[in-house]
Amino acid sequence: MSKKTHKIALNPNNKQRKWFAQQCGYARFAYNQALADFKNHYDATGEYLSAGKLDKRFNVYKKEHAWTADMDQVVSSQSIYKHLGAAITNWRKKIARFPKFKKKGIRDSFSSTNQSAEIKGKQLRLPKIGWVKMFEELRFDGKISSVTISRTAHRWFASITVETENTIAVDKTSTHPVIGIDVGINTLATCSDGSKYENPRPLKRYEKKLARFQRRLSRRVQGSKNWYKQKDKVARLHYRIACIREDAHQKATDIVNRVSGIGVETLKVSNMLKNRKIAKALSDSALGGFLSMLKTKAEACGIKPKEADQFFASSKTCSSCGHKKEDLTLSDRTYHCGVCGISIDRDINAAINLRNVAVGHTETQNACGDPVRRQSDAKVVEAGKVVWQQKPLPI
Repeated sequence: MSKKTHKIALNPNNKQRKWFAQQCGYARFAYNQALADFKNHYDATGEYLSAGKLDKRFNVYKKEHAWTADMDQVVSSQSIYKHLGAAITNWRKKIARFPKFKKKGIRDSFSSTNQSAEIKGKQLRLPKIGWVKMFEELRFDGKISSVTISRTAHRWFASITVETENTIAVDKTSTHPVIGIDVGINTLATCSDGSKYENPRPLKRYEKKLARFQRRLSRRVQGSKNWYKQKDKVARLHYRIACIREDAHQKATDIVNRVSGIGVETLKVSNMLKNRKIAKALSDSALGGFLSMLKTKAEACGIKPKEADQFFASSKTCSSCGHKKEDLTLSDRTYHCGVCGISIDRDINAAINLRNVAVGHTETQNACGDPVRRQSDAKVVEAGKVVWQQKPLPI
């Protein structure tokens, strides 16, 4: 058995939206109160309180607030056990820093259990609120493990985790080819078969409008009604930019449905962002997120992508003879090989080299994991005669 999560947009009515907001506030209240209790007890005695003890102490404390009786009590328990407990555990293991108090309007969400959750078609049943409409049906069959309700801008979402059977990998080697994928800023993905997926660059498209909205927000009195209205407009525009980017990524990652193997490059996005000339365009393209989504979808289909070495020069290496062109610049969009004379699109040339890595024709690492050079059969032909040819290395 494995667990899979499907995030679905909800279509609640006004009463349900109000109830969702109340549960988010209650989850935030329980988290902050339990965190303050843990911090005060640790500073005074030096002892750690477990998530179970924090939940019991909060049950005593919440009796002082009558409004908590109308809330879903599972929400507070999940906030303390699931979220605060994990945050404290990561801090004690020195994986993360000490937990911070939650603020209103930042990642509003709450979790519920599977005891009262039920799904029928495009409807989700939650405790104390009843049936909520969804924009699509749950794509996985199985037992519901947990449900998390969250808000992004003006949209409410339900992340439904289901315990389902393990996906059986389908052997597609006999009917589907191996493909190499080169990613970039101008073109999101270029395949070795010549197909390309354009990069919409949504931030660049809405940059002026976003700056105008943020400038208006800065001129509003913080906390006023007009300030909240303008803040909602900024959040909606950010959400639209993210949706356009994710839609492009989803369409491009459908490549995995028609291939049996994938060769991709290894990108160190954090290092690439240090270049101030392309940092903004890289952030807008989100190449790291695209490669991560591609790998996740490929593994779900039973395909393990082959990653080239970080320093493998896929763009500078000729896909025909293997000659490496050291003077290739970013402005050169067509690869002209001075050895074999081939002229090919720069991105397609890189994608073909990545495909060769996937099928094993090119090795980018030796047995020790160090990068190696490709041995090629490069040659120079003048007047129909071979005047120079690289000799193979002795075995």
